[in-house]
Amino acid sequence: MEYENIYQQTVQLINITNKANEQYNQRRETGEKGDFYQEVKPFADQAHVILNQWKKEASDFLIHHPKKNIHQNQIAATAENLELIVVQCFFPETSYKRFKSYVQSSLYVLEQLRDLLISHSSEE
Repeated sequence: MEYENIYQQTVQLINITNKANEQYNQRRETGEKGDFYQEVKPFADQAHVILNQWKKEASDFLIHHPKKNIHQNQIAATAENLELIVVQCFFPETSYKRFKSYVQSSLYVLEQLRDLLISHSSEE
């Protein structure tokens, strides 16, 4: 697959988003905040490294292979949402509705891109 790297990053970001969602649900139940240096920073740093590379490569992919149902501005918005999600998931006082909205919209774009990359590789 020509775009194996973007595909792998996209799958990693889907997993990170799901982990963040689970973390948030757990924090809401217990009411306990995450320890910044032990939990929040390492999780956010890991996501940030993947996100920076993914954002550029996914945008480049869409420039070279424009699609009707996914656009570059969605990639940028998803990256911003994920930056928030990976930090806010450790804080139970985070707005439930807003957090879930960020998760849902991020997963939608990530899964759309993943599916496009799969179908694109099968066309080659």
